[in-house]
Amino acid sequence: MFGNSEKKGSFFERLKEGLSKTKQSLVRNVDQVLFGEKKIDGDLFEELEEMLVTADVGPAFAAELIDEMKEIAKRSELSSPDVLRTIMRDNIHFILKQRESPLEIPKEGLYTVMVVGVNGTGKTTTIGKVANELKSRGHSVMLAAADTFRAAAIEQLEVWGERAGIPVIKQKMGADPSAVVFDALQAAKARGVNALIIDTAGRLHTKVNLMEELKKVKRIMGREYPGSPHEVLLVLDATTGQNAVSQAKMFNEAIGVTGLVLTKLDGTAKGGIIIRLAREFDIPIRYIGIGEKMDDLRPFRSAEFVDALME
Repeated sequence: MFGNSEKKGSFFERLKEGLSKTKQSLVRNVDQVLFGEKKIDGDLFEELEEMLVTADVGPAFAAELIDEMKEIAKRSELSSPDVLRTIMRDNIHFILKQRESPLEIPKEGLYTVMVVGVNGTGKTTTIGKVANELKSRGHSVMLAAADTFRAAAIEQLEVWGERAGIPVIKQKMGADPSAVVFDALQAAKARGVNALIIDTAGRLHTKVNLMEELKKVKRIMGREYPGSPHEVLLVLDATTGQNAVSQAKMFNEAIGVTGLVLTKLDGTAKGGIIIRLAREFDIPIRYIGIGEKMDDLRPFRSAEFVDALME
């Protein structure tokens, strides 16, 4: 097992429960193929590959996994379907382990986090949870409501700020997002804040090009505080499956993403998308979310994730 001492903790149990739909679509379906009354041959591998692609792990990973299984089969080392399942488990863990990199912030100085993502991914909620998690680690935190195009986003961020006891810098709805960012940076520097987390707009279809706007915010940050943003965190909704891959590509090409957050893993059978994201993008996975509670967003741990998925 890849598990550790936290395995018996409540989060592991919630993670296991949250991944149950993904487990049904990926692991149990694969098990049905492997443990049926079938011999290990070309037909089985073809069925298995189709099952993996359908589970949103991506064609590249599926093909690599099947190739490895075929190679082992050639050497007559497949004594039972259990061996194939172990190969799948080991491959998933190997890929996810390479992207396991929780967000680490220095205790001294100001560290800036620009959070991006399309509306509906849980971006603002994620910011509140990340802020709370950083505060629990002893960091002083401030939030900036730079999604000024939605009154609900400003209000929602204020609610999370109040809940976690964290100050929020804001302006009126419709204000220039860059002006909010400017004010927030000045306030964070003046108050000696350790971590400034900035919410940004996420509407894709508007008169103002979203990516150009985000680039402007990024430029303002770099101008007012050289080296920032130190982290560009992209929030992705696991329930969107392949759309999450498209969004990762789009945001990364436009502004450069340094970390991923995958939310709503508890509401989908498409959790296998995390494997595809890890396989296709050289971007660390910082957090995963499995619910609405404050502590339902946790730093990503590949071993814990694989244990919860495969057990």
